Amino acid sequence: GSLPKWVVNRVSQFVAPKAMKKIYKAGLKYPEWKRKHDPEYKPWVYPEQNTLPSVSLAELSVQHADSLENIDETGLPE
Repeated sequence: GSLPKWVVNRVSQFVAPKAMKKIYKAGLKYPEWKRKHDPEYKPWVYPEQNTLPSVSLAELSVQHADSLENIDETGLPE
C-alpha cells in the first residue's frame, strides 16, 4: 500500500518534529549517561571489544528486489 498525501503531510508537519526534539534531548543527556555506564566500552572505535560472532562472507548472498516478489508463501500458516 501507499499512503494518502494528506497522511504524509500531517506526519511530516507534526510527528517528525516532535520525534526530532525527543532525539535531540536524549542526545544532550548521552555524555553524562555514558560516563556512568562503561565509558571505555566503544566497539565502534575498538573492534577488539566486539563480542558478537562474525559472519562468513561465503554465507552472505545478494538478493535483488525483483526476486523477492516471487517468494512462495502458500505453505505458511496465516
